[in-house]
Amino acid sequence: MKITKNLKKVKVGYKKLVLALLFLMVAIFAFHFFLPKKISSGEDVFYQVQKGWGIREIANDLQSKGLIRSRAFFNIYAFISGKRLKLQAGLYEFSSHISVASVVNKLSSGYTVVNKVTIQEGWDLKDIQGYFENKEVYRPADFLSALTTDYTSAFDVLVDRPKGADLEGYIYPDTYNVSHDGTPDQFIKLAVSTLNKKLTPQLRQEIKNQNKTIFEIITMASILEKEVKSLEDKKIVAGVLWKRIDTGMALQVDSTVNYVTGRSDAKVAIKDTKIDSPYNTYKYTGLPKGPISNPGMDSILAAIYPKDSPYWYYLSADGTGKTIYSKTFADHSLAMVKYFR
Repeated sequence: MKITKNLKKVKVGYKKLVLALLFLMVAIFAFHFFLPKKISSGEDVFYQVQKGWGIREIANDLQSKGLIRSRAFFNIYAFISGKRLKLQAGLYEFSSHISVASVVNKLSSGYTVVNKVTIQEGWDLKDIQGYFENKEVYRPADFLSALTTDYTSAFDVLVDRPKGADLEGYIYPDTYNVSHDGTPDQFIKLAVSTLNKKLTPQLRQEIKNQNKTIFEIITMASILEKEVKSLEDKKIVAGVLWKRIDTGMALQVDSTVNYVTGRSDAKVAIKDTKIDSPYNTYKYTGLPKGPISNPGMDSILAAIYPKDSPYWYYLSADGTGKTIYSKTFADHSLAMVKYFR
């Protein structure tokens, strides 16, 4: 009987020991899996998983950067959670007190950090390049290199461009999400694709009915974008400019000269109107060589659907935002004296 009692005590003690060890193991795993290395709050940190890295490289790098306590427990959690082979390259944003479980879950989610970039209506390619450089999204050399790629076969909106024409006018102004590890090529395709979709079959048919090309419409729209602000003004000015082209009258648009000089003067200097450039609409009749900015949809629609008017001249009043229209050059000259004295 005494031996039996002793055996029972041993069994009870053994069970307690096993339970205690199990509890200890659970506590250790919970500690390493679910408790952050840093309890105190702080600034979020960015972490980059390089392309081609496997779980070993990721675990070693995370530990060396102090984001996790143990690469071994990182490996264990990734294995038992079934996410060991799902970790993805990219840039991720972590809180300063993230746990191993949260790290694994985030790296396997594919939700990498993205840059939200906004291309303003009326920006030209130089403006866009400078914007990306300031935001440190793309290196200038990489962006310029991507602009030299021929995307014509990918987007029919580019088909009627003259040979040698660049992508000025075709980077549709909008807000885009771009990946930190993305390329300028990906952004350009996204922006041109957006314009490709905006120009619906109905709009393209209307352009064709007018015996115009998409390139001509984009070029006119790029001028309207720089010249006037409201949709109504854009429609009226489009009517004035198309009318001038039809009659062989020079457009005499200041914004095309500014495109050559790189300035943004409300009224260009007389000497600048003498510059020999295919963009100088004071010197050469018809549309300039190509677009001078990247226009928004209002400008594109105004170029396609201009408004008839008795006007032949217009003037954007400096600082007022108002557009003054004139039927004769004499009236236009008086308006210039009044608003630009």
